[in-house]
Amino acid sequence: MAVEHEQRSAARRAPSAAAAEPAAAVPAAACCPQYHEAIEFLGKRWTGAIVRVLMHRSPLRFTEIAHAVPQLSDRLLSERMKELEARGVVVRTELPGRPPRVEYALTPMGRELEPALGALEAWAQRWLPPCGDERAE
Repeated sequence: MAVEHEQRSAARRAPSAAAAEPAAAVPAAACCPQYHEAIEFLGKRWTGAIVRVLMHRSPLRFTEIAHAVPQLSDRLLSERMKELEARGVVVRTELPGRPPRVEYALTPMGRELEPALGALEAWAQRWLPPCGDERAE
């Protein structure tokens, strides 16, 4: 009986033939460059919030967007709106009249972000603490 116990102990200590062989490396999935670019673009500070505001109500004037995202400075809002327009996510329309007015609206490309941003919002509501509440569930 002592011999059987010793053999089992030795078997547990000794690596098996399969374990002695190096495990086949499983290649990690490469990050798609377009995905990375999209995440970097939408992940810029306030960009996602601006797009989400325009999804709920569009077109909006500059001051209406600024009121909807109160922590955002006018300088940074102006910068982000230019970036969104340059990327084709937002269209800027100058309206005639005195004084001249400008409205911003999402383009069809910008509207196509709605399912992704809606899913992200649902995830945030489920997994992140409510605003002002630093406690995690």
